[in-house]
Amino acid sequence: MATLMQTMYNLVDTAYIGRLGAEPLAALTFSFPLFFTLVSFNVGMGVGLNSTVARLIGAGDRPAAANTVLHGIASSLLCAGVLFLLAEIFLNPLLTILGAQAHVHKLAADYMRIIAAGAFFMFAMYAINSTFTAQGDTITPMKVQFFTLFLNIILDPLFIFTFDLGITGAAIATDIALFCGLILATFLLRRRSILRLSRKDWHFSPATIREIFAIGLPASFTMLLMAIYMMGINRMISGYGTDTVAALGLITRLDSAVIIPMVAFSVALLTLSALFYGGRRYQLLSKIISFALLVNISFALLCSLTMFLWPHIFLRFFTDKPEPLRLAVSYLRLEIFCFPFMAVTISCNRALQGLGYGMPGLVINGVRLFLVALPLAALFTLYYHYDFRMVAIASLCGTITSATIAGIWLKQRLAKILTEAAV
Repeated sequence: MATLMQTMYNLVDTAYIGRLGAEPLAALTFSFPLFFTLVSFNVGMGVGLNSTVARLIGAGDRPAAANTVLHGIASSLLCAGVLFLLAEIFLNPLLTILGAQAHVHKLAADYMRIIAAGAFFMFAMYAINSTFTAQGDTITPMKVQFFTLFLNIILDPLFIFTFDLGITGAAIATDIALFCGLILATFLLRRRSILRLSRKDWHFSPATIREIFAIGLPASFTMLLMAIYMMGINRMISGYGTDTVAALGLITRLDSAVIIPMVAFSVALLTLSALFYGGRRYQLLSKIISFALLVNISFALLCSLTMFLWPHIFLRFFTDKPEPLRLAVSYLRLEIFCFPFMAVTISCNRALQGLGYGMPGLVINGVRLFLVALPLAALFTLYYHYDFRMVAIASLCGTITSATIAGIWLKQRLAKILTEAAV
């Protein structure tokens, strides 16, 4: 639920700004890839902090874990600062590249500059939430995220309509909500955390920062690869007509309803893998990874079967237009075969991150998206001009490849750990 709420801020803004007209809504659409970039790095830094802290807690070294939390918060603020400066320098050219023009360009730039300034609150709050997750407490982060999202829902209409600030008001409301969420997270960190943080715990360690970034940055870039991949697919599909583009948009939204729970299960796996690895409980480590794979694959198979038999039930939540609905149904019945392989890839990647390996996830998803899925999709659609559903076949080939590589990679790492433990 916390993962879902992390992605809801922009959707809430969209729901309100859509009432202002086409130009503000278009501005928000152009800003979404840039907003997703912030979210990607935010989540990635949280993954790095989660893995590092959980391994230290598992090893029983709470002073080092507390010191790592302080380094993680500082590293997240540093990352937010770099992204804020990059936004100030490159925001206008990026929006131009994305296609924003004239008044829409100005609206999008005004919105993103305020959102970028709020990155400091967003990153610090998520770092604190990741600290709780590393301790096995996922309830507290959920409460913080829910409070922040609920506050954003209340403040949006106030600033957008009552104060007549339009799209700028939406950005201000989001920043205020994030700031209040940070205050709540800080308060709960002092009250509920098993790690006691103080200035005495701070001992500057470049190695600790490197370890957080070594896991966090690849996780961030992995999410960015997905955004770039989707932009490429959208370009290819655009030649098939508006209804086809709309159908693919419906599938993307429905996919997220399956992927978000799998990601959440895998974040739990990351924490437990790091705890058991840090505690040198290697047999339990193997069992928890196997169990998590079983849970995620079972969930994926259940979703695949349900959506294959009753696709209209789910797609009608998003549209009642006959043609996009027809196209989406035909595409979905091929897309669902990807879900079990996605479950394997996501689970293995998170387990590897829990063991302290950040790069495998980036490599595996890079192969899936840019060496297999995207080239095949381009071959099928741009060269041979096959039916647009061949994009789903290309995606399936990519997910089978990534699941195979991820499974082999994780198996080899576990075998190495067990061999070294036996010696």
